Amino acid sequence: MCGLFEDLRRFPQDQGPEIELVVDGDEHYATYERPDGYTVVYDADLGLYCFADLQNGQFVSTGIGSAEEPPRSLAKHLRERPEVASAKFNDRYFTFGPGADSPEPGLETFGQNDGLLPGRALHRGDVKGLTVLVNFKDVGTTITREEVDALVNGTDYREHGNFSSVREYFHLVSSGKLNYTSEVVGPVTLSHNRSHYIDHSLVKEALDLVVADGVDLSQFDSLDDGIVDAVTFLYAGESVYQGDLWPHNFTRRLFYGQVRTHFYMLTGLGSESSDLRIGTICHELGHMLCRFPDMYDYGKRDGDFERSQGIGRYCLMGSGNHLDNRRTPSPVCAYLRDLAGWCDQKVDLNRDGRYTARHADYDTVMKYRTSKPNEYFLIENRTKMGLDRFLPSSGLAIYHCDILGSNEWQNGSGSRHYQCALEQADGHRDLERNNNHGDGGDLFQRVAGSAFTHVTTPSSRSWDGTDSGLAVTDIGAPGQEIEFTIGAPSVAPARVEKGSAPDKPIPDNDPGGIHDVIRVGESGLVARMTLDLHIVHTWIGDLRVVLEAPTGRRVTLHNRQGEDADDIRTRFDSDTELSALIGVSIQGDWILRVSDTVGQDTGHLKSWSFQIQTVG
Repeated sequence: MCGLFEDLRRFPQDQGPEIELVVDGDEHYATYERPDGYTVVYDADLGLYCFADLQNGQFVSTGIGSAEEPPRSLAKHLRERPEVASAKFNDRYFTFGPGADSPEPGLETFGQNDGLLPGRALHRGDVKGLTVLVNFKDVGTTITREEVDALVNGTDYREHGNFSSVREYFHLVSSGKLNYTSEVVGPVTLSHNRSHYIDHSLVKEALDLVVADGVDLSQFDSLDDGIVDAVTFLYAGESVYQGDLWPHNFTRRLFYGQVRTHFYMLTGLGSESSDLRIGTICHELGHMLCRFPDMYDYGKRDGDFERSQGIGRYCLMGSGNHLDNRRTPSPVCAYLRDLAGWCDQKVDLNRDGRYTARHADYDTVMKYRTSKPNEYFLIENRTKMGLDRFLPSSGLAIYHCDILGSNEWQNGSGSRHYQCALEQADGHRDLERNNNHGDGGDLFQRVAGSAFTHVTTPSSRSWDGTDSGLAVTDIGAPGQEIEFTIGAPSVAPARVEKGSAPDKPIPDNDPGGIHDVIRVGESGLVARMTLDLHIVHTWIGDLRVVLEAPTGRRVTLHNRQGEDADDIRTRFDSDTELSALIGVSIQGDWILRVSDTVGQDTGHLKSWSFQIQTVG
């Protein structure tokens, strides 16, 4: 599958010009909005995208084209009832999804093939595929077969800003174990306009034309079992994120003499040479050749109807294929490389000591095994360089893995958790909460003392909450090599006391309020914390007080309670209000924000101080 997460794309209309829409979803279910937030659906009778309304929880067309003014009665960001959306997803998934015409299941994993998708895997050795260029009756491309051949098979390929060719990408991340090439043929021209193939698969018509032109499909059967290894269809124009033209990897059984087809992938080629990009092709080949699962949550199959980002931008099989506008896709993460057997060097982290993680060392997996079957942690260097240079964060990645997990399960509980969760260093769990694709706080940078233990946030506890025994400490700065320690930290626990007496006036009826900063130079993580606050004010029910840690984590100390009482002179501690700060790094700026949200009464922030006991 190839998901889009609120991406702005251009869409064709039969009876109107192309329009820009924000699309969120995948080839099985997606929603479309104008950039201003009004939901639209394609009205096939009118040949236009029209404003959507809801009837019985389901989208219907208003018959008013999206170029017009929206009806005043319409609300923005309409969504179908979760049950309706899930039913539509399942209907398409189980009638046209991978394996729909074969006994193989679809994109679920749940450990049934040691963490990979079931089916015919081709992730080692020489694999030769077929790439078919496709024009429509009304849409063609100026991109030549020679240019596509270079994109797929080239050596030292850097054209149009791409990191490499497709062949070079897989050769690099597999440490030379997969040598994928593809014979490029065509273009063939189909008998209908592009819009026809939104609801009608182009696969058979295109392949019939290729075979009629004399292409012998038996040469693409590396296992000599009568099955064509891999067929890629690249159609003219940008990818159309609708129906059967949505970039995807499915199966199709078509018989030609002594061979038949099986896996295929399909995506847009572009209109001109500068459109050539390897990201989506590599993602879909990850499914088709290597049987890698999608590393994100579709939000429709597990019953909770909640979307999440899974591993986000940090893997080709998450949303990492979109990095650098799909020209520099994220590498295949250590979890999937290990499952594919691409890592000959095994580093056992179950022994205490000092270790070095080298960037782009794709032949190596660094693993800590827990006492639970199939549950373990992986560590790798994801500094912003090479294939990682467009990542949202830079530093040491720690993955919590279980091949019996599911990318649908964002809960992180003992019974429902991801196959591979990125332990986000800032503890915010933004990927699980679908807040973003990744941000600067996700990877571990320089940490003196404890970084990832059973008492930190995030913690190294097993999915069931018990102590896994893993302690990652004393992490070095991002770079070609990152050193880290497994075991006790070199920094001893300490007590840190800081204070400030700004005596700042609090502006009346101003939600922006004031802030005061206390800078901490010491290293360590919060084990226990108390904070003393003194505010003089004649109506404390007007006040909101928030403490922000150096990591960005915030806790609310006072939120307009107390009505007309005078002054706040209170001690807060980590057993109550400050509990969310246990395990955060103490080094950096601590910010206290105070705002008065109602008029008339005024006051001052007199002083505040805190005492922190670190865990080292």
